[in-house]
Amino acid sequence: MNHELVLKDYIVFAIYFVIVAGYGYYIYNKKRKASADTKDFFLAEGSLTWWAIGASLIASNISAEQFIGMSGSGFKMGLAISTYEWMAAATLLVVAIFFLPIYLKNKIYTMPQFLSQRYNGTVATIMAVFWLLLYVFVNLTSILYLGALAVSTISGFSFTACMIGLAVFAIIITLGGMKVIGFTDVIQVFFLILGGLATTYLALNLVSHHFGGTAGGPDTINGMWDGLGLLRQKAPEHFHMIFDKSNENYKDLPGLAVLIGGMWIVNLNYWGCNQYITQRALGPI
Repeated sequence: MNHELVLKDYIVFAIYFVIVAGYGYYIYNKKRKASADTKDFFLAEGSLTWWAIGASLIASNISAEQFIGMSGSGFKMGLAISTYEWMAAATLLVVAIFFLPIYLKNKIYTMPQFLSQRYNGTVATIMAVFWLLLYVFVNLTSILYLGALAVSTISGFSFTACMIGLAVFAIIITLGGMKVIGFTDVIQVFFLILGGLATTYLALNLVSHHFGGTAGGPDTINGMWDGLGLLRQKAPEHFHMIFDKSNENYKDLPGLAVLIGGMWIVNLNYWGCNQYITQRALGPI
């Protein structure tokens, strides 16, 4: 079986790049001619709709950490790693009900601004410097590294070229500000969901065909369900959402303790106080 990309795959990548990058550059030129201010750049001129905000939140959350890191954790632990995302759904309700009304009422655009109003400028500066260093030396570098690793593996291009390409692509699509990011995220979420469903379908069919010996063969609905049944039969521990102390992965996800304890703190900080997440929800200001 040939696992390498063919010309059609590269054409699809090129078309996607041209559409997204072209839209970003168009909005950039449009804003430059209109002399848009920083509020328009960071808050999308208040033009983001609820569905665009929701899609952008999901697209912003899904990155190289999920494609490589969480996939690896899923292979090792099973479905239990998804508790982070289940908890995120509940956390978003808390943020929407209690956090965002305060931000919107007080016209708070950034977390340092919130700390400045709540405490003083020194606290705001400390947080701004801390998060700037964290984004540059931890978030940005890890995402570029993991993203380039994934693209290089499936495309065959050099790792350095993939990293530079991702960086240039990111710069181009952010030139137009949050308005571009918000609406292009809708496109990305659509393809993320479509690709995820297609990958799951194909993977389960392959499991059924190669390890289950089903008569229907791959690429059938019955083969997909047979593959799922085979996984549940051969690896039932991977379908547990909460670990007990006898599980070898208990140290990584310590059962109910992590759900009612530390995970809430992490999720509330990420979804309620993380600048590039909350910035999406401030679009209607």
